[in-house]
Amino acid sequence: MKVSITVNGKKQESDVEPRTLLVHYIRETLGLTGTNVGCDTSSCGACTIHLDGEAVKSCTILAVQADGTSLTTIEGLAKDGVMHPMQTAFMENHGLQCGYCTPGMVMAAIGLLKENPKPTEDEVRMGLEGNLCRCTGYHNIVKSVLAAAGAK
Repeated sequence: MKVSITVNGKKQESDVEPRTLLVHYIRETLGLTGTNVGCDTSSCGACTIHLDGEAVKSCTILAVQADGTSLTTIEGLAKDGVMHPMQTAFMENHGLQCGYCTPGMVMAAIGLLKENPKPTEDEVRMGLEGNLCRCTGYHNIVKSVLAAAGAK
């Protein structure tokens, strides 16, 4: 099937198998490998992207379901070589270790702040509960999100 999806501001047209997951379309067809596959069960959130401005797990959506939509991946956050404030906050607050979950965590955190611009620590923890990090105790991830929100 043919799909037309705007990815990081650029219209992409591709032929895909009807059963292709959006995460595999992003990684394999488009070559954007920042979106990770962590579990294939929608449990970890490593594949989180923004679909029409909403944070979603791309392993739960078929590429054909995204036809006509606009999506943003981690590669689309930086503008003119300047990192998104959430990326900067993760870097400055050591919100990562191995980095595997980081793209999905950053995308989920941006979605969280879109819904709740000034969250409390507990609200950040609840808002990111669908994203797993197997390396950290989440302290610096939460600290990063609060820093990006200006709620240090």
